[in-house]
Amino acid sequence: MSTVVEHVACPFCGCVCDDLTVEVEGARIVKVKRACSSGQGVFMEYDPSPRTARVRGEEADWDAAVAEAAAILREADSPLIYGLSSAASEAQRKAVELADRIGAVIDSTSSVCHGPTGLAMQAVGEPTCTLGEIRDRADLLVFWGCNPDQSHLRHFARYSLNAKGALTPNGRADRTMYVVDVRETGTAKKADHFLQVAPGHDFEVLTALRLLVQGGEPEGDPIGGVPRAELEELVERLKSCRYGVFFMGMGLTMTAARQHNVAELFTLVAELNEFAKCSVIPMRGHGNVTGADQVLTWTSGYPFAVSYARGYPQFMPGEFTAVDVLVRGAADAAVILASDPGAHFPRPAAAHLEAIPTIVFDHGPSVSAAHATVLFPTAAYGVDAAGTVYRMDNVPIPLSKVIETGRPTDEEILGRLIEAVRT
Repeated sequence: MSTVVEHVACPFCGCVCDDLTVEVEGARIVKVKRACSSGQGVFMEYDPSPRTARVRGEEADWDAAVAEAAAILREADSPLIYGLSSAASEAQRKAVELADRIGAVIDSTSSVCHGPTGLAMQAVGEPTCTLGEIRDRADLLVFWGCNPDQSHLRHFARYSLNAKGALTPNGRADRTMYVVDVRETGTAKKADHFLQVAPGHDFEVLTALRLLVQGGEPEGDPIGGVPRAELEELVERLKSCRYGVFFMGMGLTMTAARQHNVAELFTLVAELNEFAKCSVIPMRGHGNVTGADQVLTWTSGYPFAVSYARGYPQFMPGEFTAVDVLVRGAADAAVILASDPGAHFPRPAAAHLEAIPTIVFDHGPSVSAAHATVLFPTAAYGVDAAGTVYRMDNVPIPLSKVIETGRPTDEEILGRLIEAVRT
């Protein structure tokens, strides 16, 4: 006999779509409605088979694994905690508590994607909104350096381009869409207007837009690869729209100028509010990377790259970011939480990670799990564990437990580890 669970939230990406229906038979998920292909994979490909902890590749009971992990951390002089972004906020908070307890550096996947967004936010602020406001009110959308057609598959349908809202009852017909990018993407092909920026010239284009908004005359044509007339038309539309929203991605954060690109965009949006209502939302990737920033900020005061080595939190991107710590060989042990740096970090960083003792929390196979000294195959939040995540617009969303496997959660094992390192 099957059980149907309604209003299930998907933990895959920053959209955190919370309208899924999941059908369960025993401990197996047999059907998922309304999920995108990525969300289908989260639920349908999940293996609910019993799994036990492993120490140096050998099966071990959970108590022995916790004791071994605690011994590694007690002996470490400079431990690193990394990941967080696919774990629930309850586990993230425990990870920060552990970092404080053992004097570790703690960093999230923000440092290799939207870290510059956090730096820009600290410098100039973020004129933002919720996805619900966009669905109901936005008539002008600008996607800059992102490709949600491939990365956030239900974004258009639920929140932006095609979504029907209170003031946008006709969905797509009530909106104008711009895409600004260095190449024509799937998202660009759906746009009304595509502005192709020369690689590395986003800051130049953003500065020109700010000048045009204030009635100035930027020099040159084209500007950063974009014909001046197209920039002037965009500014006129932004100044006369009912509600304009910018969505920005790693095309701004991972190119030349990095946080300065984002700060210039945030400032542009703030200045546009002298003429029309405008907001901006970063297109966050992992299901709870926004939550990682939130939890680290309201526990330590900083969004990522935090060191507790001196007994209090210090913030230093470039020094306490995980890639830099590993490339320098500064970490002598690591806790990897719900991420796979072994597969995604630059080779020098991944090589050092393989050379030191690692404690890995993961609900499925990964490169990092394969090399773990201690592996905790914990429950997956949103599948066999409940929890809380933050959507890309900083709205907290509850995750459901749709099946029961008996696996402990990251939060539970981290709590036991905190107690164990005290002794």
